[in-house]
Amino acid sequence: MGNGAKAQQKRERNTDKAGKAGKSQLKVNEASKSLVCTQCRQPFMNTARAPALEEHAQNKHSKPLAECFPTFVQS
Repeated sequence: MGNGAKAQQKRERNTDKAGKAGKSQLKVNEASKSLVCTQCRQPFMNTARAPALEEHAQNKHSKPLAECFPTFVQS
């Protein structure tokens, strides 16, 4: 058993302790895309702000924000 195997075992133990157990940040990001444009079905992260969504609605569809994202609630 070389140093590489020991290092790998330590990484595995640390990820188990952290509770992540192999969760990829890309998978987490994909799961958080809950806003979907009703016109083109493009997903947006739930942290998207109104100006970005407004820009998408105007540039892609020439429609208002409320028509493309009826479930969007500005916080």
